[in-house]
Amino acid sequence: MSSFPATGWHKSTRSGGDDNCVEVNVTDARVGVRDSKAGPAGPVLDFSRTSFASLIHSLRAGRG
Repeated sequence: MSSFPATGWHKSTRSGGDDNCVEVNVTDARVGVRDSKAGPAGPVLDFSRTSFASLIHSLRAGRG
């Protein structure tokens, strides 16, 4: 069960128009990431905001 609210999920701007979408939900302390194909009951990757920022930094630097 996700600790993220049902509202507040946003599709990545990089997802394009097909079904390969990643959704993100940002709260005060956490960032949730899920596959939109799995639906609201699907698994959620739960990051601290610091960890998520580090992940994005590494991906942009080509280390992901």
